[in-house]
Amino acid sequence: MSGTTGEPIRVLVVEDDPVAADAHVMYVGRVPGFVAVGKAHTGAEARRVLERTPVDLLLLDLHLPDVHGLQLARSLRAGGHHADVIAVTSARDLAVVREGVSLGVVQYVLKPFTFATLRDRLVRYAEFHAAVGEASGQDEVDRALAALRAPGPAALPKGLSGPTLERVTGALREVEDGLTAAGVAEAVGISRITARRYLEHLVEAGRAGRAPVYGQVGRPELVYRWVRGLQQR
Repeated sequence: MSGTTGEPIRVLVVEDDPVAADAHVMYVGRVPGFVAVGKAHTGAEARRVLERTPVDLLLLDLHLPDVHGLQLARSLRAGGHHADVIAVTSARDLAVVREGVSLGVVQYVLKPFTFATLRDRLVRYAEFHAAVGEASGQDEVDRALAALRAPGPAALPKGLSGPTLERVTGALREVEDGLTAAGVAEAVGISRITARRYLEHLVEAGRAGRAPVYGQVGRPELVYRWVRGLQQR
């Protein structure tokens, strides 16, 4: 199996949104020890790829146009495919999480997520994936499972917090024409300088874009817009 002898862990990205799929392939390629061997936009396409390409890990969107991701995982298990699954979803239903555990879902990533979040999950999966052979005792088993089951929060740049990032993201997604840092600051209840830091973080993560807007007088203002192809569904 790949990942145990120095070979990269082979990842198939299953995501119906083309922009998000391309971003996820790019993210996987940036993590040492992993390689994206393909992408699929439907469950049927994923099955076709799996028939011809060895895959160790599925980065699987649960909301596909032709099948729910967990139904796809169940059918793959029945068909003899044993690739692990990192589920990508905007759903926060713990019943879905429980069901996924029995189907080989080893991690969940909630949309919208940044490269740092996915990198954290992949690195932890690689640690688990590399733990092969017979354990010497309970401690070794616990360490292997801890690497997989107890991920810490992905690191944000110093001074940024997850809850505030979610509020900034929500404010930006709600306005089709975008917002300035001042507009986000007013909507979220933070200072303009703080808002700009969060907005620039989203730009660097590929979640938002920015462009100058020229008024009648004074310097142009930067307007930030959410990348619509990556929005939650």
